[in-house]
Amino acid sequence: MKKILFALGLSATTLISANAFAANLQEGKQYIQVSQQAAPQKEVIEFFSFYCPHCYSFEMEYKIPQQVKNSLPEGVAFKQYHVNFLGRQSENLTRAWALAMALGAESKVKAPLFEAAQKDALRSMDDIRAIFLDNGVTAEQFDGGINSFAVNGLVNKQVNAADQFGVRGVPDFYVNGKFRVNPEGLNYDDFVKDYVETVKGLLQK
Repeated sequence: MKKILFALGLSATTLISANAFAANLQEGKQYIQVSQQAAPQKEVIEFFSFYCPHCYSFEMEYKIPQQVKNSLPEGVAFKQYHVNFLGRQSENLTRAWALAMALGAESKVKAPLFEAAQKDALRSMDDIRAIFLDNGVTAEQFDGGINSFAVNGLVNKQVNAADQFGVRGVPDFYVNGKFRVNPEGLNYDDFVKDYVETVKGLLQK
């Protein structure tokens, strides 16, 4: 019983601190409101590009997307959408990322795609295909899926979402379709923690 009471007390304390953090967030500082209407389902969307060096740092060095994902309450979706406006193979990479999402293979191909794009080593979809095949996706899965109806739908979802929010730079995080995290207003001395806590706080607003 003591353990249960302790757990309940801890949960209540955590909720109070999350609500307190949310109350202290200032529009124009830690976040920018981009819509009056919240998304029907609570979600966090990161827009990124494999060509973007800051996205590489966020993902590979500071692991901010993973920390954000790990911190989310149950029932809150975390999505990563690729953008088309950086790098020569950006549109092919958006399509390839759609295939990775459709196959549930994001964790297999994310790092090698980042490494190849950062070295500007991708010349065509064939190069991207080779990375998928080297990392556990079969030729049948890639060739049968890359232009499939499901993948076309996921490509359109990424493109339309970026257009909807007017994304012009990456990495860019949006919470509940209503708030954009403003990295310029975060605490640079503890940037990663402040980023994660800001996302959690915005979920309470």
